[in-house]
Amino acid sequence: MAKITYKHPDGTETVVDVPAPNTVMRGAKINNIVGIEAQCGGSAQCGTCHVYVDETCGVALPEMHEDEDEVLYGTASPRRDSSRLSCQLRITDDALDGLVVHLPERQS
Repeated sequence: MAKITYKHPDGTETVVDVPAPNTVMRGAKINNIVGIEAQCGGSAQCGTCHVYVDETCGVALPEMHEDEDEVLYGTASPRRDSSRLSCQLRITDDALDGLVVHLPERQS
């Protein structure tokens, strides 16, 4: 289980516990967090689960796959160095606890 913080564009934040082996995207969906559309359902094809990872949270992320890297060039909100697809951030028993993600202004 990992505690994930979703920060919304209006400054509010939602903190939820997400059980493994869900992804950060799935954690948002099962907790009714608005702002992650996830139109492709988590297959790294649409880019509508784009998030900005808060680099000050100190959580080590999995390596970015080539497919994720390509999709991030087509997202609705600008790509940044901290951009990731939340469908590719999988919760494990020992990873991503304390992760903070910022939701972009728009996903599509």
